[in-house]
Parts: sequence; C-alpha cells; structure tokens
Amino acid sequence: MQSTTPSWEQHLFTLAQEALGTPREALRPDVKREKDRVLHEAIAACEAITAEYSRSFYLATSLLPGEKRLAMRVLYAFCRTADNLADENVEQPETRLRHLREGIRGERRVPDSLVLTAWADVQAGYQIPFRYAEQLLDGVGRDLVQRRYRTFKDLSIYCYGVASTVGLMSMHITGYSDQGAIPYAIKLGVALQLTNILRDVGEDWIAGRLYLPLDELATFRLNENDVAAARVDQRWRGFMRFQIARARRLYAEAMPGIALLHPDGRFAVAAAAILYKGILDDIEAHDFDVFNRRAFVSRGLKLAALLRAFGYTKKNQLQNV
Repeated sequence: MQSTTPSWEQHLFTLAQEALGTPREALRPDVKREKDRVLHEAIAACEAITAEYSRSFYLATSLLPGEKRLAMRVLYAFCRTADNLADENVEQPETRLRHLREGIRGERRVPDSLVLTAWADVQAGYQIPFRYAEQLLDGVGRDLVQRRYRTFKDLSIYCYGVASTVGLMSMHITGYSDQGAIPYAIKLGVALQLTNILRDVGEDWIAGRLYLPLDELATFRLNENDVAAARVDQRWRGFMRFQIARARRLYAEAMPGIALLHPDGRFAVAAAAILYKGILDDIEAHDFDVFNRRAFVSRGLKLAALLRAFGYTKKNQLQNV
C-alpha cells in the first residue's frame, strides 16, 4: 500500500494480512462424521435465519449460483448468531461469546450447533481463513465492553471487526482474482458500518452506546449532552456533513475493487454499496435528524439503486473483457 495511506487503513490491512496466514481447514473434527446426517438440516436452519432477519440479503443472495447462494446464507447466519450476543436482552453474553469461540474450534457443543456445523463446512469448502471468524467475534466482544470511541482510528478497528471481516469472508465465497481486492473490501466494510452508525445514533444512545468519535464531536463543539438532547443545530449539521463525506469517499474508493471479484458476485456487492449509500442521502434530505426517525431507502429508490448497480457491473465487465 502507498505511504500516503492513512494509518488506520494500514492497521486494518495488517489485520487482514495476519488472518490470511491462519488455517483454512475446518477445525471441528466432527464435521465430516456428521456431514451426511445433519448438514442438510444445518443449511436449512441458516436459510431460515437469513429469511427471518434480512429479507434484503435473502433476496440479494438469490442472484448467486446455487452453492454460493447457500454458502452466503450460512455466513449470514453465523454472523447473525454472533451479533445477537450484543443484544441487550441476552443473558450472560460474555459466557455465550466464549462458548461460541470454543464452538467454532470444535471444543464445545453450543445451542447454535446447527449453524456452526454449516459454517464449518462452508469455511473449509471455500478455504476461508479461520482468523477472520475470530476477528468478527473480537468485534462483537467490543460491543460488550466498549461503549465509547475516542478517535476514528479506534472506531475503524471496531468497524473492521464487525463489517470488513464479513466482506473478506464473502470474497472467498464469491471468488476474487488476487489479494489486491483486500483493501477495497476493508474500505467497503468500514463505509457500510459507518453508515449504520450514522443512521442509528438515536437508537444507540438509548441503548447506552455512542459510536461517534469523541474527538471529532469536540472539533465541532459538540459533546454527549448534545447527543442526549437530540439537538440538531448548525454544529450537528456540520459534524454530520463531515461524517457523511468520509463515508461517501470510502464507498467511492471501494467500488473499483468490484472488478476484482468473480463476475457472478459483482452485482450483489455493487447493489449493497449503492443501496447503503442511499441511506446517507436520506439522512441529508431530513436535515441530519437521526434522533427522531430512522433513515431508509424507499422501494422506488431501491429499484433505481438496483438498476444503477446492474449498469455499473455490466460496464465493469465490458471494460475487463
């Protein structure tokens, strides 16, 4: 990477490179023994989880070839199982997270064993570096103990853990041409998670969390009291314009990486990026008020975004013929 790369990006790239050197074979010794008996049931359970929690993702993955479609839904179910541990209503989340770590290593039977059985099969079949899954759990673990982030670099590490790792694992399922795709996947993950954070400021505050970098709030003469008061003034508008500009820049810098993905996975990734970027537009259109409403993309705009994604990937494919 070039020397002009920001330090936070360099750090996240190092984390991804570290993961590439970890095992890619299934670490659960019982998977082969159980495969014929329960794998079909396990994959069906993962499909049901995906359909329940994310209709958009379920629909998007329908555009993938059969095996990749199922694998992506297994990945989603694994990520959802981990993410649910950060829910306020979960009892003993730290213990359950530790058990999940032991479960992916085959050291323990856990209640989510069907998901882990399917995940172990996908992880081995697509040669996904094991460390990516651990880094995802590291990100979830942060949510259990850390409720404030001093700088954007601190926040970027969290974004990497809960979002960039998902993109990096997805790349192994969809396929990619070379490791040059890694920095793009990292940036896209950070952009997606930053979009989530900006959309959910109000909800997160109610839950006791503030993901916005404290030093950047201070730069705009804002503090936690302003967030608590749901105060939308010129300071807040300036702060949100700054954050949205950063997210859009990350989306723009990530998009060229789509050309490095296997052709049958490009549309889904482009669609996700364009759809999520639309959330930023909606935040702007409603005067940066993320306290009293949840930004979203309407059905009409979703269709327009899908058409844009289709056009982008078609153009991209033609340029690479």
